[in-house]
Amino acid sequence: MSIAVTLHLLAAVIWVGGMFFAHQMLRPVAATLLEPPLRQPLWVGVFGRFFPWVWVAVGTILATGYYMLFVVFNGMANVGLYVHIMHALGLTMVGIYLYVFFGPYQKLKRSVAAQIWPEGKGHIDRIRDMVGINMILGLITIAVAAGGRYLH
Repeated sequence: MSIAVTLHLLAAVIWVGGMFFAHQMLRPVAATLLEPPLRQPLWVGVFGRFFPWVWVAVGTILATGYYMLFVVFNGMANVGLYVHIMHALGLTMVGIYLYVFFGPYQKLKRSVAAQIWPEGKGHIDRIRDMVGINMILGLITIAVAAGGRYLH
């Protein structure tokens, strides 16, 4: 159980921390300093390095979460409400990530390769919005994970 919890938390920190850094620090600086012909390839490169880590994090979170849920606790009926909330938020986050990866991110890569900057901007804007939502959901999920068992 201790290994599962540790891996689960490390994966969440990598994913949510990466979103927080990209959304709150890198994005505003890149938008201020770089024109679209430089900014959009930057984002393709950043996402190209970050998204493989997200795939590993998502797989780790799901594997360890379901291991703890079904092997350690013997199912959903045996866990507190906070675990159900984490589960729902986590699955929502995975859905948003899948949408971003297979939708706007793929379109952004094509737009950048073709140097169609106005089109690329639309895809970056959509990714920014979805990452912002996912980041907030991730922070809420972490708060629920940390304090949920103490709510009665």
